[in-house]
Amino acid sequence: MFKTNTGNIDRIIRIVVGLALLGWYFFAGGPVWALIGIVPLVTGAIGSCPVYSILGMNTCKMKN
Repeated sequence: MFKTNTGNIDRIIRIVVGLALLGWYFFAGGPVWALIGIVPLVTGAIGSCPVYSILGMNTCKMKN
């Protein structure tokens, strides 16, 4: 469905940042803007970033 354009390290960073922001909001009373953590969490989970697609970027290693 989605074309993978994020590599493993990129995906891990996105998931960690997303979880950290959401954890901050839900468990430490962080500001409402911390809900933006949903975006990196989802893009990390599915392996596709719409902004990367628009800009023609790809951090995923291609197999030959």
